[in-house]
Amino acid sequence: MNDPARHGRRTILKGAAVTAAAMTATPGLGEAEPLDDAAASHGEVVGTPRPRLEGHGKVTGSVRYAADMKLPNTAHGAVVLSTVARGRIRTMDTAAVLKMPGVVGVVDHTNAPKLNPEAGNFFGPDGQMQILQNTEIHYSGQPIALVVAETLEQAQAAAKALEVTYDELPHDTKFRVDHPERRPAIPIFGPDANVGNLEAELAASAVVVDQLYHSPPETCCAMEPHAATAWWEGDRLQVVDTNQGSFYIAVSLATLFFLPLEKVRVRAEHVGGGFGSKGMIGAVQILAVMATTLLHRPVRVTLSRNQVFLTTSGREVIEQRVRLGADRDGRLRAIGHEAVFAISPLAEFVENCVEMAKTIYAAKAIRTRLNVVPLDVLPPCSVRGPGNTPGSFALECAVDELAEKLRIDPLDLRLRNEPKVGPVSGLPFSSRNLVGCMREGARRFGWAKRDLRPRRRREGDLLVGTGMAAVSFLTLALPSTATITAEKDGTYTVSIGASDIGTGARTALVSIAADALRVKPEKIRIRIADSDFGNAWAASGSLGQASWSWAVTSAAKKLREQLATRPPLPVTVTADTTAETSAMPRKERQSHSAIFAEVTVDPATGEVRVRRLLGMFGIGRVINPLTARSQAIGGMIMGLSLALHEESVRDPDSGRHINADFAGYHISAHADVPDIEADFVPDYEPDIASGIKGVGEVGTCGTAAAIANAVWHATGRRHRTLPIRLDRVLEDRVLPSGGAV
Repeated sequence: MNDPARHGRRTILKGAAVTAAAMTATPGLGEAEPLDDAAASHGEVVGTPRPRLEGHGKVTGSVRYAADMKLPNTAHGAVVLSTVARGRIRTMDTAAVLKMPGVVGVVDHTNAPKLNPEAGNFFGPDGQMQILQNTEIHYSGQPIALVVAETLEQAQAAAKALEVTYDELPHDTKFRVDHPERRPAIPIFGPDANVGNLEAELAASAVVVDQLYHSPPETCCAMEPHAATAWWEGDRLQVVDTNQGSFYIAVSLATLFFLPLEKVRVRAEHVGGGFGSKGMIGAVQILAVMATTLLHRPVRVTLSRNQVFLTTSGREVIEQRVRLGADRDGRLRAIGHEAVFAISPLAEFVENCVEMAKTIYAAKAIRTRLNVVPLDVLPPCSVRGPGNTPGSFALECAVDELAEKLRIDPLDLRLRNEPKVGPVSGLPFSSRNLVGCMREGARRFGWAKRDLRPRRRREGDLLVGTGMAAVSFLTLALPSTATITAEKDGTYTVSIGASDIGTGARTALVSIAADALRVKPEKIRIRIADSDFGNAWAASGSLGQASWSWAVTSAAKKLREQLATRPPLPVTVTADTTAETSAMPRKERQSHSAIFAEVTVDPATGEVRVRRLLGMFGIGRVINPLTARSQAIGGMIMGLSLALHEESVRDPDSGRHINADFAGYHISAHADVPDIEADFVPDYEPDIASGIKGVGEVGTCGTAAAIANAVWHATGRRHRTLPIRLDRVLEDRVLPSGGAV
């Protein structure tokens, strides 16, 4: 997900005071024991593997997602997207469409409600939110109209029939690092690193690596397409949506439509994946609200799979230069990491590729730079492992190249450069067990048996290689609110605006609440993903559980204190962690992982197969090992997909994505997923309640580099451009001995 606020930066979205949660009873769970220390000892629930609470409902089909919302008199909206990359709408024949069967309205720039132009996201004002406000076209796939009809099929047919003409203007979608509009990225993640004299340390180094690394545009590919249903209940706006943070979507809608926050309610009970694409407000929510406001009836807007690709943000093209300098013994003298990436003129965004360069290795000189190139493209946004997924690919491949030049084991090289404090900040680490991840991963993987030399292991016609990568990923806890009610029947209702996007968040929160209240998990009712429950950080940036658990444990503590006086039930308490999270001492806080990969390569066909993946993770206290392991494995699978398959291709003439579906945009299938193992080293975050760090990103971040390094070890050829496609691996001439010309 999207994680901008994990560095404490401000948002320009303004909202009214948070409303109190409206508590409603859920079906009884049977008789319950009163709150009692003997009911469950501290730590008995947390750390115990538990299946997801909603698992049975998902596999049986009884769970309902946003597009399943049923309301009387609901109309259906189909989005019309621009087919040009830049220009103006000249004509739009809405009159003909309005005569088609079932059509009840068309929302376009002539009748759309006016939106607040100051609305924005965590990076500042966001012009992408200004949907249907004028005739301007800024990128191919931009929403230009919504056709509303009695049925979805009628709406889609009419949307397809809508005739639009354009005054087309020249567009620029070609990325290059020497682009005349290139400029520094906004310093929202803090200033560039400028420790020591990089050029002098490089000159003094015995061995230097200076390479460029390239990664293509990528999309999030969540299983559930985006959908939203909006309606008015009196003067209060109701939205059932698929998102990663209902409270922040409510704040965005309130800001955009000039509404008090208490007049907006957003819910997202079940979400079929997000990976960042549902972290911020998008077209479906805005268009649904526009349509229900104009038509005075509930309206559901859903995107087709093709439209998800074309109109929901992903990661843009990135080029990185990494320079490393080291002494002959492998001690780093210099780390230089520069990144240039595409953005849209409509909105600022920062792909913080250089974060790891500031935290993971010690060096006398460290310099980082971030630059952007504005292009006529859909504004990018965070994709799983924002910044560090492409950043770790470049940095960890460069570290492997340095190890090759030094003739040092890549594991040993990393161990020799373990820092004692933050290499740039100078701050102490709150906790750090990256060395434990690397050592235990190497032991389990059998790393010690590895021949340092490439192209030495062969099985028939296949070349076999192994590689590794290390990762750090910043972790924090951000302000959240939780409410707990002690019910008359001895059960407890926990209400928090957390989002479960398929990660098992609600199950983990039940364990945390049961542990904090010292009761059995069966006594906990959990209610999530409702903006009425108050401020809660989104499921993004690996910050969800750390932020939510703090609010739950704080509320549980307050409730225990009140219940000690034996008041009449029910008793309700609310905790807001703004003060506690703001008072956290300044330290370096990161989750860590070490990823090990084994691949086979057929040089005659260019086919790369990942045979084994192993990830060892330092993520603080593990709340639910079962779901945490699933997250780690899922992250590695996504990293495998980025390494070998994923690449959005844009037609230079039209500026439009030409592989905007699962037929053309390849992701890992079952046949691509190898034997994967994920486990955790002992770790604990002392400054965050429950000792939690994040697990959602660190698996994805290191996997592409580990696989790329393994492909080099198998073939002797470096691949600095993702994905590692067949045509890039294919060798012109393969010798019987396994050599190539």
